[in-house]
Amino acid sequence: MNHTEIEYTKDIKSLTLSELKIEMELMGEKAFRAKQMYEWMHKKLAADYEEMTNIPAALADKCRKQYTYTVLKTVRVQESQMDGTRKYLFELADGNTVESVLMRYKHGNSVCISSQVGCRMGCRFCASTLDGLERNLLPSEMLDQIYAITRHTGERVSNVVVMGSGEPMDNYDHLLRFIELLTDENGLNISQRNVTVSTCGIVPKMRQLADRKLQITLALSLHAATDEKRRMLMPVADSYSLHELMEVCSYYFEQTGRRITFEYSLVKDVNDTDEDARKLTELIGHLNCHVNLIPVNPVKERDYVQSERHAVEAFKNKLEKNGINVTIRREMGRDIDGACGQLRRRYMKQ
Repeated sequence: MNHTEIEYTKDIKSLTLSELKIEMELMGEKAFRAKQMYEWMHKKLAADYEEMTNIPAALADKCRKQYTYTVLKTVRVQESQMDGTRKYLFELADGNTVESVLMRYKHGNSVCISSQVGCRMGCRFCASTLDGLERNLLPSEMLDQIYAITRHTGERVSNVVVMGSGEPMDNYDHLLRFIELLTDENGLNISQRNVTVSTCGIVPKMRQLADRKLQITLALSLHAATDEKRRMLMPVADSYSLHELMEVCSYYFEQTGRRITFEYSLVKDVNDTDEDARKLTELIGHLNCHVNLIPVNPVKERDYVQSERHAVEAFKNKLEKNGINVTIRREMGRDIDGACGQLRRRYMKQ
């Protein structure tokens, strides 16, 4: 646990409905009040107790004194002129900031949220990690990124991706609680199948997650097909080998029946050659998986350059010829600090 971890037992928005019922009973309130309040928080997305019109003022007062009510403050919104993608910078109660992205697709709105303030994983092509980890986000702080965007746009969010700043598996317990609240039928009721969690590959936590048999999509940031190259790009590779990762990916599929997504950021002359494509095929060819090729977002503090278009297409074709399911991620929000952590960094500098 990070030394600046916040205790979230009295954070009312991080409580499940059954926990909230117990809290209400302890306060001498009827159990149905819990359901009312839960719906105000997680379905009607009330920004404070004032909005809860059928809750007695005395109860609202008691709750105000006893619990934290997490609501993020919107500090900045950038909208892409290219594709309508919106990037949000939110301020937390302690003054820290996190960013989230709203992406509009034909099939519905997708929100990418952060799971930590900063990150300690140190991946070489990522802006989120440049200032290290501040702290984990509470379940309510993860949820309220989605709630705040929904309140701002008035549009329903149908897909959630935990792929913003931070390593979700490094905030494992809060992540599980967040998924439980997000997919609860008494709240936003987003299907588990519409939730994607990204990890840079913390093997023991991936195994634990597999044992939960959730129906979410697990996305692994792979970015290289050999241990040596992966260690160059991602310090986490010093702790877990590709062999261990492939084993846990197979285990995840056995436990959940959900195919793994491999995220592969293409960096010019680093991991985008024919040889890289061949090695990647050898590595993952036996798995039920999907590869998402990502032309790397340039980060000015890093010297990695995006692969050329023809190299991206050639890489994709090689994988497809070998029967691997591949997509090239559409670049969204490129004109608005698209890369994870860029907007927060610029704001902090100012």
